[in-house]
Amino acid sequence: MITTLIKILIFVAIVTGLTWGAVQLMDVQGGANIAVAGYEITLNALQLVFAFAALIVAVWLGLKLLKLLIAVFHFLNGDETAISRHFDRNRERKGFEALSEGLFALASGEGHLAMAKAKRADKYLDRPELTTLLTAQAAEMTGDTRTAETSYRKLLENDDTRFVGVRGLMHQKLAIGDTDTALGLARKAFEIKPKHEEIQNTLLKLQAEKSDWSGARETLGAKLKSGNLPRDVHKRRDAVLALSEARDILDEGQSMEAREAAIQANKLSPDLIPATVMA
Repeated sequence: MITTLIKILIFVAIVTGLTWGAVQLMDVQGGANIAVAGYEITLNALQLVFAFAALIVAVWLGLKLLKLLIAVFHFLNGDETAISRHFDRNRERKGFEALSEGLFALASGEGHLAMAKAKRADKYLDRPELTTLLTAQAAEMTGDTRTAETSYRKLLENDDTRFVGVRGLMHQKLAIGDTDTALGLARKAFEIKPKHEEIQNTLLKLQAEKSDWSGARETLGAKLKSGNLPRDVHKRRDAVLALSEARDILDEGQSMEAREAAIQANKLSPDLIPATVMA
């Protein structure tokens, strides 16, 4: 609402400024005499400004026409793709302009504008991995979870964007509290990028919540190998996970396995008193 109001105020200010400028030019005395092929034209200051603006537009259109004529010339000389390349370049330019405007809108918090720019970019660009990602991010910003989910699922179809799609869906499931599906998606994302620290942390948290102690220990080991966890911290946390695993086994009545797991936890970190007692 505020953004729209600001745009309206800017538009009114521009119109007011142009009107004031036109009035001032009408009061200016003098002008210019232009003689062409025996014809003489007298322009006042305001007419001169409009003529100058028309000249700029004419030059711009002339350059566009010249580029098209060059493409037609190459086509007539045997380059069968000259004209199509000419229009493809124009479409690509418009597409990337819309894409960049959409990214700036997204960074500025204007989700609806970003979605509109994403649709325009998709119209001109054959880069669905870029436009779909922009649409997904913009949809999330505006609270359109259905569009965001659809966009993330499209990203799953491409090997280069599959991780982004899985990660996006994972965050959606976490947001609505569907931790079971989020855990499955976190495992999938971990398979694609096992060194990704955020995925490691999310997967470890979900595994601990689901009492998947063996899986959590594997994830913890991956954090150590990728350099995302100091060795002493890994040793301590791995001991805690081993102890938790032992307690669960003990609750199930499998005392021998619980004893072995507790002994392992005690070896990993002897200062864990509960592990010592269980062993």
